[in-house]
Amino acid sequence: MIDGVATDSSTPSNEKPRRARRTRMTGAERRQQLLEIGRTLFAAKGFEGTSVEEIAAKAGVSKPVVYEHFGGKEGLYAVVVDREMRRLLDMVTSSLTAGHPRELCEQAAFALLDYIEEYTDGFRILVRDSPIPQSTGSFASLISDIATQVEDILGREFKSRGFDPKLAPLYAQALVGMVALTGQWWLDVRRPKKAEVAAHLVNLAWHGLDGLEAKPRLIGHRKS
Repeated sequence: MIDGVATDSSTPSNEKPRRARRTRMTGAERRQQLLEIGRTLFAAKGFEGTSVEEIAAKAGVSKPVVYEHFGGKEGLYAVVVDREMRRLLDMVTSSLTAGHPRELCEQAAFALLDYIEEYTDGFRILVRDSPIPQSTGSFASLISDIATQVEDILGREFKSRGFDPKLAPLYAQALVGMVALTGQWWLDVRRPKKAEVAAHLVNLAWHGLDGLEAKPRLIGHRKS
């Protein structure tokens, strides 16, 4: 006891409290952290509205760390976009497991809506016009890749109905484009519920195909 005050005999009075050691991130962990921060900022502010300074500040690092991992904002953005494009394409491709064509259409619609719901920031980035080229292309080229998956399904269906299977790519682009554009609208309104949106999309697509004319004709004055 000193001056009437009890002291802890196990800790010298002149010893400063030890600071908790900060766990140092590995290179892979830091890269992942920067990707997640970049993804959030690009989704909220776009490429032009996001700065390297803001990315570094959010991560608690200096600007050179961002340059070390990605070479700058452009490199980080390109990796974020490429990763999101692969994720969406993988989700759609892996969803196409059923045998019946209508159920396959449902699965493709659900895959895109699932991606929008689970990876909203990623979809917001993808549907923006990218200011720089990506190794995996643009959102339009991604939609084209997805349409290629659907093209095979439609080709078999056309053949079984006696339609020209060479027209399957045209209809595949139309169907996937319809779902993608509806998805962009649903991204903000989120009504009706996802399952209902999928049901209406497939209703339009399927019953449109169900009543498809083998050789459609124009009824207006314009013929070319």
